[in-house]
Amino acid sequence: MGFFADKLSALTAFDKAYDEFELTETEPGSPDEPYGMRSPGRVDAASGDLGRVSGSIKKNKKRLSELFRTDINGDVILRGFCTGGGQSMLIAYMNGMADDSKINEFILKPLMEYEGSERGLDGLTENTVRISEVRLEKDMGEAVLAIMDGLTVLFAEGDGSCAVLETHGYEKRAVSAAENEKVVLGPKESFTESFRTNVTLLRRIIHTDDLTVESRMSGGRNNTRLALIYREGFTNEKLIKEVRRRLDGIDVDTPLTSGILEQLIEKHSLFPVPRILSTERPDRAASHIMQGRVCLIVEGSPFALVLPITFFSLMNSPEDVYMRRPLGTVLRVVRYIGAAVSVMIPGYFLALALYHQGILTTEVLSTVIASRKMVFEPIGVEILLLLIIFQMIREAGQRVPGSIGQAIGIIGGLIMGQAAVTAHLASSVVLIIVAASGLGNFCIPDYSTQIAASWVRLAMLLAAWLGGLAGMVAASLLTVCLLADMKSFGVPFLSPFAPKTRSKRPLILRGAIGLKGSADDYMNTESEGRRRRV
Repeated sequence: MGFFADKLSALTAFDKAYDEFELTETEPGSPDEPYGMRSPGRVDAASGDLGRVSGSIKKNKKRLSELFRTDINGDVILRGFCTGGGQSMLIAYMNGMADDSKINEFILKPLMEYEGSERGLDGLTENTVRISEVRLEKDMGEAVLAIMDGLTVLFAEGDGSCAVLETHGYEKRAVSAAENEKVVLGPKESFTESFRTNVTLLRRIIHTDDLTVESRMSGGRNNTRLALIYREGFTNEKLIKEVRRRLDGIDVDTPLTSGILEQLIEKHSLFPVPRILSTERPDRAASHIMQGRVCLIVEGSPFALVLPITFFSLMNSPEDVYMRRPLGTVLRVVRYIGAAVSVMIPGYFLALALYHQGILTTEVLSTVIASRKMVFEPIGVEILLLLIIFQMIREAGQRVPGSIGQAIGIIGGLIMGQAAVTAHLASSVVLIIVAASGLGNFCIPDYSTQIAASWVRLAMLLAAWLGGLAGMVAASLLTVCLLADMKSFGVPFLSPFAPKTRSKRPLILRGAIGLKGSADDYMNTESEGRRRRV
């Protein structure tokens, strides 16, 4: 018996100590670092504990080497040199983030050829360095953040400050056509992942002298650069202060994008309807800024966030104003009808089929019964299943490459639909209802609102399943009440209808473009307040 027990123990390795690395909170001690290296007491640049810049080149180089671990990190370049007059200097930059040609041609070459007696960075940068954007910093933490942002930092022996030079040179995507907000008329360009390019795209459209771009860093260790864009003296000052307050409360270590920022600064994030507009079109963002709204741009994100917004801001397309009034009105009416069909028609059909057959004519009722003759599941399950399959086809078509996505749409829409009817898994009438609902959903111009409409559609379907038309009416009233109770940064979501404001601008029907424009009165801009006081 002992022989077999020893063999079993050896086979299962129960008698051996577990010596592999395991990262758990209950085990004592800490894992050894590989290759016998240990961190020499790193300091977080975001914490502001790096102190002031030293006047010694050797001390500054040692601090940067310890912070960036240049013994194993080859991306940070620390280049010491002397000017023509014998002044010891040091430049520090991130390889790949800064432009080497700018550094060599406009910083190193002029300084090495300079034979004057000037020793201070202020004079050297003013008379020798050929970089347009230069600022002096005395805080080492700011210098480290500048290096990580792609700038070049210049130190001089005996000077207790450093010069931060604009040398951005990393690769970026060129301005291309919008992918998600395509229009037939109007500009084609969209935002990119480049922070400076996105700000420039807005400045090319907005030529007012009151346009203000506040550049700031997000909270947390990643220090992502943000831009708070508004019209100084026109946008409501309380709105600007509220946005600043919410931005100051961000303290996350994850890489910040526009989608994450939207969730961090909005309240009641469980409600599916968005309260911040995410757009990739500079012309759309610029039109909202001119109306007194605030725009947020995040470095590395090709979308801009616009706030506050209303329900009608989400339903309007930038193409509406590029067309004449009758044509723009037709587009808007079709869009709202499509949204209503998308949300209401599955539940309405289910309510009629289950509870209100008397409303249907004999021909329609016979067609529905004949189409479901061999279908085994209940009609409510059938509609719910087809709606889920439709969402699956939509997600699959968006996540795969373009050519394959089109093929998936054809396969899902034609082959699977026909096969489902032939195999008696779904009826042809219900298939048409779900297809009409899907087409109406695509009429909504905002992607987040499309997803929110899917949630409302599901709620309407369940309400109709439980209570028929009475259940749908109750669900509709509850939805309208929730929308009326919503606010986007202090602005009621259903403005100017609930509450009623003095705005005379048509919302569903496209109005005339006047010679003199003014902001919506529910935005309470500074100019509107001055006009009321007068």
